[in-house]
Amino acid sequence: MDRLAAMETFVYVVETGSFSAAARRLAIGQPAVSKTIAQLEERLGVRLLLRSTRGLTPTEAGEEYYLRAKRAIDDINDADVAARGAGHGLTGRLRICAPVTFARMNVLPHLGPFLSRHPDLHVDVVLDDRNIDLIAEGIDVALRLGALSDSSLIARKLSSAPLQIVGTPGYFARCGEPGKPEDLLDHQAVVYTRSRGGGARWVFSRGEETRTINAQGRVQVSAAEGIRTLVRSGVGLAMASRWMFAPEQTSGEVMTVLNDWHLPMMDLWAVFPTGRLASAKAHAFVEYFAAILGPGPVVAPRVVYSQPE
Repeated sequence: MDRLAAMETFVYVVETGSFSAAARRLAIGQPAVSKTIAQLEERLGVRLLLRSTRGLTPTEAGEEYYLRAKRAIDDINDADVAARGAGHGLTGRLRICAPVTFARMNVLPHLGPFLSRHPDLHVDVVLDDRNIDLIAEGIDVALRLGALSDSSLIARKLSSAPLQIVGTPGYFARCGEPGKPEDLLDHQAVVYTRSRGGGARWVFSRGEETRTINAQGRVQVSAAEGIRTLVRSGVGLAMASRWMFAPEQTSGEVMTVLNDWHLPMMDLWAVFPTGRLASAKAHAFVEYFAAILGPGPVVAPRVVYSQPE
């Protein structure tokens, strides 16, 4: 039995949660995956997976083996990259995850040059506004916006952009332009329910003053793309980051108001799976993307940190 191939197969089974899903990712038959895992358990003399009608879950020994096997595979891949030299590029598969709208506007348009730089690298892009389980989904690095709710995450802050109150010139011509935060109570707000920057609670500051507004509106949306569509169609105003409406602000299709007041910053994080070192592929993508962001709306410095549990 090829020990490395068996380790890779086991890692895929744990990350996907089933033999069939692992087989699809490995492009082999499901019986081959089942046979490999059975041979691995026989060689080690220990049960690695618990099988039930709900799927597969690793035993305590399986969890420990997964972490060590994943780390070993990443180390081997990194060693290959180092031996070939940076000029030979990266190889293998990189799985990244990012919020749908942010990725569509700020990530996907820049993937082409990254792929050209690394012609032997395959990239899986998972678009999801939820904070999915990175280990279960086999994600190498995720881009997340807002405050991090999980204190065990290993993350790097890439950038910060201010939140703003945005709307179309037509909307403000029809409904009036607010001069102070309290005026927003007379407006229709489009509220992003998944926002980690406040939801319907908008906190403004100016010097030592602080004003908190509970935004009022007839429409709440669970996806950023819906916020963009509703604001651009003149349904109402919204609180959003510069990243969400940058093209429209540049063209004048959308404008900002209450610019003498400040809203909280929206942080952008690169998040890595807990329990193992980030791969060279993940680091390369993060470095590339951080360079693409450039100065833009960056306010806070980039920092690297690991939050303790």
